[in-house]
Amino acid sequence: MSLVVYLAACVFGLSSLLLFRRPRTALRHPLTLSTCVAIVLGALVFVCAAPLTLSAVNDLTGIPNFGAPLTYGMLSAYSCSLLILLVNWRGGSRERVRRLVLRCVAAYAAVIVAIVVLFALADAPTERLTDLDTYYATTPCLREMILLYLLGHSAAMLAMCAVCVKWGREVTGLLRTGLRLILAGALLDLLGFQAAKYAAVVARWSGHDLDFLSTTVAPPMASLGALICSVGFVLPRALPALLAQWRGYGENRTLRPLWSAVRFASTAPKPKACWWWLPQERLRWREVSIHDALLSLAPYFDERVRLRALDEALRAGRGAHQARIEAEAAMLAAATRRAAAHEPPLDAPSPYRLHATEVPGTSGLVELARALSRSPLGAGGRAGTVRAASPH
Repeated sequence: MSLVVYLAACVFGLSSLLLFRRPRTALRHPLTLSTCVAIVLGALVFVCAAPLTLSAVNDLTGIPNFGAPLTYGMLSAYSCSLLILLVNWRGGSRERVRRLVLRCVAAYAAVIVAIVVLFALADAPTERLTDLDTYYATTPCLREMILLYLLGHSAAMLAMCAVCVKWGREVTGLLRTGLRLILAGALLDLLGFQAAKYAAVVARWSGHDLDFLSTTVAPPMASLGALICSVGFVLPRALPALLAQWRGYGENRTLRPLWSAVRFASTAPKPKACWWWLPQERLRWREVSIHDALLSLAPYFDERVRLRALDEALRAGRGAHQARIEAEAAMLAAATRRAAAHEPPLDAPSPYRLHATEVPGTSGLVELARALSRSPLGAGGRAGTVRAASPH
């Protein structure tokens, strides 16, 4: 059981790395910070609830069942963090957000203090690692402690469900999808984990034994519900970034023929520590380097080559824009061949400005790279570049 719980904690906690990759930036954004805190606290709840952790904590402190108030207190802190996350996600005036956050912290701080006090007043000499809730369900003070942590967690989940239902009617797109996932996870927690716990505890109060609900049914329901909630919190913020990185990876690959042709002419210094860069960062560096190389190759641009290629493309039935890009690719390929062969610049280079230097972003470079990879002259230019640059 401990292995499954630890695995859930790892999967749960690792999702926060998607948002906390840049700590300085994350610390300046309450929403990102509260999302990471909620996910990390959820992972810690799983770690604390594992029988191996409970046994280690009990042995370390010398107090039987000391891991119980630790786990329940951590669960209460997790419940509080979920409410704070919803407050930050909902937004509003800074004063209103601050007031609601302080109310959540005050309420759950009182719950945590009460849990610790009730445990201190109770008599729990027998260590229970998996069934403490039902074993001590009728023990004075422990009975109240168990009920208190369940009620505190239920209040947070019910509030989450209410906010998700209300807010889900007002938003669209990924945010609505995220809210639906959070709602599904919260309902699974309420109807799976908490309902099973309540049923098992109440059964003990009435002299019956439904302990399997607390020990067998509740834990996997809690794990699954928390994982679904974490996906709901992370998805609206992480998916756009992941898609942007995927697009960056694709554009990087598309720009490879163009970069291979002009890299020898680029004077942009390459940072030493760049192996860990994400695709978007690599794309930005490649974009700057290619523009630098194009500037260096401008003295070799031959207007006659461009006009000849433009005329051929138009006669072949290309549209005006496509013909322009193919003509630019032909002129660039000829320029790279001359520059790589260390020929002198043209006496009267073309004053023509490439389309890729007129438009923002990488779209123009991508078009040029595709045209260059299709052009027979471009293939020859790249081969010549490699041969000429190899001795260096």
